[in-house]
Amino acid sequence: MKSNDSVKGFTLIELMIVVAIVAILAAIAYPSYREQVARSRRGDAQAGLLDTAQWMERQYTLSNAYNVMADGSTALDNSKLPALKNNTAANYTLSFGTATASTSPSATAFSLRLVPTGAMADDRCGTFALTNTGSKTVSGTADTASCWDR
Repeated sequence: MKSNDSVKGFTLIELMIVVAIVAILAAIAYPSYREQVARSRRGDAQAGLLDTAQWMERQYTLSNAYNVMADGSTALDNSKLPALKNNTAANYTLSFGTATASTSPSATAFSLRLVPTGAMADDRCGTFALTNTGSKTVSGTADTASCWDR
């Protein structure tokens, strides 16, 4: 081998620098990615909750009570609520109740709630709640406006 031949390749220091840069980028990008996924799931959940509230209003229009099915034959309970669409059912459970407690609808009022499950169980917004008056609340550590208005 001649002395003027150059050796090709990477040194260990160069590889460690590249690995450190990739690790720093991943540490910044992954939490942002997770928050965007959670925001998307929250948006789907809110749409499902609003759809269910509209369904409740239609039941009221037909039976003149929130706690009776439109045909008047059966009391309205959690089992009669319409199913959530898309992946929302995998991440939330729909039921009657406030953000903090389960309640049944009365003839003149209802409260719907979405309890996070699965991948959303530790979500900062927690349980979403919506009443017949349009009142929106959350049970998590985040404020209501940042969860509902985004």
